[in-house]
Amino acid sequence: MNSLILDMSLIYNFIIYKFVIYKNIIYVCLMVSKDLLKGTLKTIVLKLLSEEGKMYGYEITMKVEKITNGKLHLTWGALYPTLHKLEADGHICSEEVHIGKRVRKYYSLTPSGIEIMKEKLEEFFEYVSLITNILDPDPAY
Repeated sequence: MNSLILDMSLIYNFIIYKFVIYKNIIYVCLMVSKDLLKGTLKTIVLKLLSEEGKMYGYEITMKVEKITNGKLHLTWGALYPTLHKLEADGHICSEEVHIGKRVRKYYSLTPSGIEIMKEKLEEFFEYVSLITNILDPDPAY
C-alpha cells in the first residue's frame, strides 16, 4: 500500500497523502500541496470576497477550511502577503474597524478586483481543463 501511494504522489505531485491513525484504523486524507495552493490563492481570495462582500483575514482562512472540509489550510504567511499585494494592485481595499480594544481589518473588492476575479476564474477553469486532458486523456487521442 505504501508503494502505491508513493507512486501516485510521484505521478500527481500536487497531491499529498496524509496518514491518520485513529482507533487502529489508517485513514488516507488527500491534502493539496502548498505549490498548488500558492498558484490559486489570489483567485480564491477574490472569489470569496465577491461572494461575501467584505471579510477579515482570519474569516477568510476559516471559510476556506469550512468549504473544503479542512483539506485546504491557508497560513498567515501565505494569506497576508496575497492580501497586501491585491491591495497594492488596487484590486481590493481595506477598512479598519474598532471592536473593543482590537482593530480588525476588513477587505473588499474594488471594481477592478471584480474584473480581475472574473478573468482569474476563467483562466483557472481553462487551466484545469487542460491539465485534466493531459493527466486523463480521452482514449481517442
